[in-house]
Amino acid sequence: MTEELLRALAPQVLAALVRRYGDFDACEDAVQEALLAASRQWPSSGVPAHPKGWLITTASRRRIEQWRSDTARQRREEAVALAEPVDPVPVGVDDTLTLLALCCHPSLSGPSQVALTLRAVGGLTTAEIARAFLVPESTIGQRISRAKKSLRGERFVPPDPSRVASVLQVLYLIFTEGHTASSGDSLNRVELTAEAIRLVRQLRVSRPDDGEVAGLLALMLLTEARRPARVSASGGLVPLALQDRSLWDSSLISEGVSLITEALARYPVGPYQLQAAIAAVHAEAATASETDWAQILTLYDLLRVVAPGPMVTLNRVVAVAQVRGASVGLAELDAAAEDPALAAHHRVDAVRAHLLELAGDLVGARAAYLAAARRTLSAPEREYLESRAAALSDFG
Repeated sequence: MTEELLRALAPQVLAALVRRYGDFDACEDAVQEALLAASRQWPSSGVPAHPKGWLITTASRRRIEQWRSDTARQRREEAVALAEPVDPVPVGVDDTLTLLALCCHPSLSGPSQVALTLRAVGGLTTAEIARAFLVPESTIGQRISRAKKSLRGERFVPPDPSRVASVLQVLYLIFTEGHTASSGDSLNRVELTAEAIRLVRQLRVSRPDDGEVAGLLALMLLTEARRPARVSASGGLVPLALQDRSLWDSSLISEGVSLITEALARYPVGPYQLQAAIAAVHAEAATASETDWAQILTLYDLLRVVAPGPMVTLNRVVAVAQVRGASVGLAELDAAAEDPALAAHHRVDAVRAHLLELAGDLVGARAAYLAAARRTLSAPEREYLESRAAALSDFG
């Protein structure tokens, strides 16, 4: 419980410090020290009545101590520190979106904006961000380090149109990591999906006529609606085709379908709207067999033009197999796997296993399931893949 609370409060505390003192890098260090102090003290002493204020106060003191350790600037910076009240942040103020805007500063490259925000707002580790980007961990580490140096001295500015695309990408990746954790024993990280949805809802209030903001919110709601059915009683992964659809959250589906229907009718089409439309087709099918795969393939064909990418390609292969047959899907998968971004990804093996099983090659499917299981860092995914291989053990 303490860990979840600290994760939720961390970006708000960091936002408060950066707003007050600037210097993103130094403030992040101070917040990390405050979080560490809380993780040690709260389990025994109890969570304070105002945990956010406690963290801000503690982190502020750490930041002042950092200033005082710099003798060359001691007098000037002590004066600034003493001029500020200990905790001037009004009760109820949440600067998380403003922190997002800072992380998406125009001086940073697009990849650096996304990586820094995932670290500062989403609380993801460098390794988790690297897996989300399908790039080496060292690359992400360098991006974050350079980004924090570039933000020294920057102050808060509200989100503006030039930063919205990067903000949406960040929120999408945070949600994706929460929906299917890239590593660990849990399939879901509900705190991340909930935070991503909360932030997109907040962003939609300030940008009610942005079709892509509406599309992303619809996509998140439609995806989150399936969460109760994605995990078995034992914590294992339940694939879409086998889910008990009566467990899907009908209120989220209704809201998501309404949002995407309105967005597609009113605004120029964008990638989040197309992904939400695909999710809506799945959501509106009463059973897996009633899924309109032809419509899904058409939407993926559009998405491949609007926003091409390795995962779009991989997901489209599944739709191709459903519409045109497993052998056609396998041929397209072979071509897609030549992309270096996909070549070593476990989902290529997982899709190959599924298509081989559909094609009747059970020996090949079993080998591909096992190959995918070896590559994934997610325990629930690995257990599911191994169970599929075990089910085909009589054929290998």
